[in-house]
Amino acid sequence: MSIETGIPKPPFAPWRGGCGPGSIESALEDATPVCIRRVTPADETLMREGIERMSPRSRYLRFFSGMRTPPDWVIERLLDADGEKHLAWGAIDLSQQERPAIGAVHAFRDENDPDCAEFSVAIVDDYHGLGLGKLLTATILLDAREEGIRRFHVETLSENHSAASFTRMLGGVGSGSVDMTRGFVLEVEEALARLRDAADPPGIASVFAAFA
Repeated sequence: MSIETGIPKPPFAPWRGGCGPGSIESALEDATPVCIRRVTPADETLMREGIERMSPRSRYLRFFSGMRTPPDWVIERLLDADGEKHLAWGAIDLSQQERPAIGAVHAFRDENDPDCAEFSVAIVDDYHGLGLGKLLTATILLDAREEGIRRFHVETLSENHSAASFTRMLGGVGSGSVDMTRGFVLEVEEALARLRDAADPPGIASVFAAFA
């Protein structure tokens, strides 16, 4: 595994070009090589393709809707990352010739509380259970810390037990339930400490090294 340090801000070339400046090269638990890099508006096609490859159930849990693709305004919001108010990173599978997008993570800074950001992560079903969620989460946590974000707010559907378990594993504390959703508050430093101590998946070391 290799990394490129000194992570710059956007814009970058689209994901399909593979790893380059401003990217992190790592591996999943099954040794699949992956590239983690910032999301840009040029990645619209790859983002749409990735969302379409998610199962209806996964799309429902992520977007609170089972539509094959979210509305255009949602896609535009996910792509509009400036590296300060909106942090966004995506992962591609370097083992496949077409370099597909396989996951993405976002943090939207709260306008009324700049120390806090709304956190979300989505993984294509074929890559569940391989540590990609932890790699992307570590990336956005480290990026957020550099931007002065101290806490994440996480909102999940009440039935999304795996997301709740993952958030609690990172130290998330419940902040209440509303209708069909429940909220958590996640301290950035505590979550990073837990991921660092776990050292799982092994490729997470590449992520921490990139921000050292």
